[in-house]
Amino acid sequence: MARFAVRRLLYAAAVLWLVATLTFLVLRVSPVPVERLIGGPRADAGTLEQIRRNLGLDRPLLVQYWRFLSRLPRGDLGESYVNGTPVTALIGARLPTTLCLVSGAAVLWFAGGVATGVTGASRARGPWDRAVTVFVLAGLSTPPFVMALALLSLFTAGLGAGGVHLFEAGPPLQEHFLRRMVLPCFALAFLMMAAYTRLTRAAMLDVLDEDYVRTARAKGLPERRVVGGHALRAALTPVVTQLGIDLGALIGSTIVTEKVFGLQGVGQLVYQSIADGDAPVIIGVTLLVTFSVTVANLLVDIGYAVLDPRVRLS
Repeated sequence: MARFAVRRLLYAAAVLWLVATLTFLVLRVSPVPVERLIGGPRADAGTLEQIRRNLGLDRPLLVQYWRFLSRLPRGDLGESYVNGTPVTALIGARLPTTLCLVSGAAVLWFAGGVATGVTGASRARGPWDRAVTVFVLAGLSTPPFVMALALLSLFTAGLGAGGVHLFEAGPPLQEHFLRRMVLPCFALAFLMMAAYTRLTRAAMLDVLDEDYVRTARAKGLPERRVVGGHALRAALTPVVTQLGIDLGALIGSTIVTEKVFGLQGVGQLVYQSIADGDAPVIIGVTLLVTFSVTVANLLVDIGYAVLDPRVRLS
């Protein structure tokens, strides 16, 4: 297990280097120069040249790349082109809000999706299964921004002025923060819950046809124990795999939900950084998402042996 973890960590380091290099090169060959984005369309040549010197963009590309790579082992992602603030400080200030949003949504979609999928599979082709199918179709057909706008309109209309106060932007630890996170978490979780319901239902239907499940039923075990104690653990393997991927990826893809509800998270930071051409912040968030996905996949791989004894890590 230790050798496996070390190999995966080395693999994660290689992936981070590759992603960092590709992101660095893509931003450097952008059709709109960074100095033009920062200086604006009316900036003259002297102003643009001064911006290039201040940002170190007048140096050769290899020098810029080496300076960028040499900072990474120290956790130094550079400074923002817009306000000169360290990128780690910018991300650190926004990360708690996004983590709260993603973790809350993950609990909703995982618990709800697994419960609904197991219910549909254990009552296949019955009324409950048909209801689950309708829910899946509705959930997969509703974009997150539509659900977010619908919830915001519904609850702010019902709550009046109090509803508007409920979603105003603010630091993560201020009063009413947890209440303000309920609707964003549900809006983000609705689509994912439908997807996890479909995935869990399909996995459960396959497992319920396995020989060991039929043997457990032939021994006279209660159906609840057969489904929950035997079939569910094996069916959760692909579900947990998908959870590990989604949790890491969603850290940088909550732009729409945070924008609708006025949450100052990483998604909002990415949106503003792209608009401003703030390359260090974009690279920093990209590396954060890559690291999150890689670590999540590592934890999922290690957890396989717990969920399914048939899985062995080589």
